[in-house]
Amino acid sequence: MAAPARSYNPFAEDEEAEEEAGGERQRSLQREVLRRSAATADSTARSLALLYESERVGVAASEELVRQGEALKRTEQMVDKMDQDLKTSQRHINSIKSVFGGLVNYFKPKTPEGKPEQNGTPEYNANNRLKEAMMSSKEQESKYQESHPNLRRLDNSDSDFSRVDSISSVQCDAYPKNQHLRAYHQKIDSNLDEMSSGLSRLKNLALGLQTEIQEQDDMLDRLTKKVETLDINIANTDKRVRQL
Repeated sequence: MAAPARSYNPFAEDEEAEEEAGGERQRSLQREVLRRSAATADSTARSLALLYESERVGVAASEELVRQGEALKRTEQMVDKMDQDLKTSQRHINSIKSVFGGLVNYFKPKTPEGKPEQNGTPEYNANNRLKEAMMSSKEQESKYQESHPNLRRLDNSDSDFSRVDSISSVQCDAYPKNQHLRAYHQKIDSNLDEMSSGLSRLKNLALGLQTEIQEQDDMLDRLTKKVETLDINIANTDKRVRQL
């Protein structure tokens, strides 16, 4: 007796092929998601490094501006001293021009000259906003060293993945289940938080620099007027000396 013929389903192979193709598409999508997440994490890391570099340049510019302010203050003090000395010279010239005044001054005991006044010019101090912004930014110098493109490790996946087990269960629910994808998302969030803090520090630096520049601009105007007055007084004194 012949064996019964086996039933054959012509659509079974098509279903298996579709399932295999679907699985391949899913794996391809997963690889693409991982690739894009890695690229985003690397992009935020580069942006963060540039932000730290901008902050470092801002601190260096602030320090140079403070040194410039100290030089301006010393110059103003020197101009004040020159003006005080010039006034003393003018008094001496006026006394010499009078014979009687000269005889009186000859027999009059000399009084010790006091310390020249600084015309109310105090020691220079940068504005508090700039000093606080500089201190806050200098605390991030170690992070700048770590994130510098020439110093940081290009492959930091080990450090990223090690943080997966350290987060709470509530935080885990907000991230994908895939361990690698979760690590990339955490790295992106961390970089964005650091960028937000860095932008806030840069804003404070910019505001401090603006205030400092305005104060030094006022100082330059004041110093210019003092130099112009001093130049006129020197010309008048020279003219008096020639008339003796």
